[in-house]
Amino acid sequence: MRTKCYSVRMESMRKISDKAYRVRSFDGSEDIIPVSQVFGPDYEVQKCEAYWIAAWILPKKSIQWSDKKEAWFDENGNRLPDYTIERHHPEKVEAKENNEINQLKK
Repeated sequence: MRTKCYSVRMESMRKISDKAYRVRSFDGSEDIIPVSQVFGPDYEVQKCEAYWIAAWILPKKSIQWSDKKEAWFDENGNRLPDYTIERHHPEKVEAKENNEINQLKK
């Protein structure tokens, strides 16, 4: 099973029990997030602390978050590789009646 997660920047994140974190975002809002929905820190963010949190729980919470940076995680908490599929649709070209090149004729 795969879980979609967003990278959420936090001012602070404290473990209040074995099953929950108390998180505070930069706008001052606080809420409680279950430990099972936090997939670990986002090490790519340099200026502050950021954590990977399951996307389905964020709209239900009152913390500040953004959907700009997303990733998929498997059931073991490992990040899955990102793939981008782009399809090329070539232009329609009309066939020519005579496509001989005079310079190449013998």
